[in-house]
Amino acid sequence: MTPALAEGDIVLVRSRAAPRPGDVVLVCWPARPAQLSVKRAAWPEEDGWYVLGDNGLDSTDSRHLGPARVLGVARWRLWPRPGRIPGVEW
Repeated sequence: MTPALAEGDIVLVRSRAAPRPGDVVLVCWPARPAQLSVKRAAWPEEDGWYVLGDNGLDSTDSRHLGPARVLGVARWRLWPRPGRIPGVEW
């Protein structure tokens, strides 16, 4: 899948929105607490969410780091191409 976002994109994140499979989410990792990542929510797990990168061949995600803690859901890109971020239902 082509990544929904590119480096340098500015997005609006709703911090209290409940994630759904297919949403683009801001996450942190128990294994790397200082690292924030933007990934695609796949499914909920007991310890957080299983998340995947849109570029599966070049993404560090739950396949490597386990479930992530979702901090918010990104719904809109503000820059450079304003609009709704495409979602995919898993």
